[in-house]
Amino acid sequence: MVNTLYTIAAMIGLAALLLAFVRMIIGPGAANRVVALDVMTIVSISLIVFLSAHFGRGIYLDIALVYSLIAFVGVVAMARYLERGL
Repeated sequence: MVNTLYTIAAMIGLAALLLAFVRMIIGPGAANRVVALDVMTIVSISLIVFLSAHFGRGIYLDIALVYSLIAFVGVVAMARYLERGL
C-alpha cells in the first residue's frame, strides 16, 4: 500500500514538473517563463525530499537545501534583471 502511494505521489510530481516545463516553453513573456522555472525548481526540490524519505537517505536533504538556495538567488537575479537591469 505504501509503495502504491509513493508511486502515485511521484507521478503527480512528475506531471506537475511536465506542466511547468510546458508553461516555460510557451509562456507569453519573460516573467511567465521565470515563474514557470521557479515552479519547476520547487517541484524538483519536493521530489528530492520525497526521494530522501522514500530511500531513507538524509544526504538528499542537504542536496535539496543547497539547490533551493541556488534557485532562490537565481530567481531574485532574474527578477532584478527583468525589473531594471543589473
